[in-house]
Amino acid sequence: MKIVFFGTPQFAVPTLEKLLNHSKFDVLAVVTQPDKRRERGNKLTPSPVKAIATAHSLPVWQPEKVKKDTETLTKLKELDADVFVVVAYGQILSSKILRMPKLGCINVHGSILPKYRGAAPIQWCLYNGEKETGITTMLMDVGMDTGPMLEIATTPIGLLDNTQDLAERLAAIGGDLLVETLLKLERQEIQPIPQDNLSATYAPLIQKEDYGLDWSKSAIQLHNQIRGFYPNCTATFRNNLLKITASAPLGSVGDRIPPELQELIPKLPDLSNVSDKPGVVVNITKGIGAIVQTGEGLLLLREVQLAGKRPQSGWDFVNGTRLTVGEVFGAGS
Repeated sequence: MKIVFFGTPQFAVPTLEKLLNHSKFDVLAVVTQPDKRRERGNKLTPSPVKAIATAHSLPVWQPEKVKKDTETLTKLKELDADVFVVVAYGQILSSKILRMPKLGCINVHGSILPKYRGAAPIQWCLYNGEKETGITTMLMDVGMDTGPMLEIATTPIGLLDNTQDLAERLAAIGGDLLVETLLKLERQEIQPIPQDNLSATYAPLIQKEDYGLDWSKSAIQLHNQIRGFYPNCTATFRNNLLKITASAPLGSVGDRIPPELQELIPKLPDLSNVSDKPGVVVNITKGIGAIVQTGEGLLLLREVQLAGKRPQSGWDFVNGTRLTVGEVFGAGS
């Protein structure tokens, strides 16, 4: 099966590697986003997908706008591919491109469609406290993740999973599911299933204002925001922005500790009568960190990052700043 692969971030790499290592597939070329200036040094850096493609000596095309790039469109047409595989490419494909391959264009999407269509399905599913998510392979059409579904694989979400954890797991699942989907398509063993548009939900790009923490929210809402928008959620501490990168909800007063946090129970004091205004540090537990009052329940700060510093454990933060009970964390921005 002759394949052209469209993808950009690390999430797409396991699927590309599965295709490259399978005897039934021939990856003809890779289309990815242009190199970008990243992090320290501001040097132009290739996408993770380009790095893999280059290591395998594959042709790599990086058009600024693929649907308007005449040279790339001509090359894609000349390849006469059986299928285009699209995994987090980052550009919308035109109807002209979608019609090129014999079997169509297949997308590997990081949710159980029709829920969480759009650019950030993993982040929003965590933000909303979902207990399960998955990968859907689908035939692409001109809509935003609206095409008929081919195969679905699911995975449970743990209370302490964050976006990075879940993305790594889903990326591996996606690679296996895509291989299964292609082989079944070739054998004509799949009947595409139309999506129920009335059940669709959407996962738009994350905006800067989504990162700010509001302590009047409940502990579980704040925790879901912190892990869903990892590692960028912010509060204010002593008039400076502070990133909170890992937390644990301790529930409402009187609630039992969630199963995922059972190992903390012997270390925590009796919190049943603890209560204060949202944002106030109500307890500092030795070896663990600060516990903060929220609008409903308590939130343990497991990891934070001061401006210009590396992430540190909640306990190291307490020691380094000499944090005391009664101090107040403000809203982020």
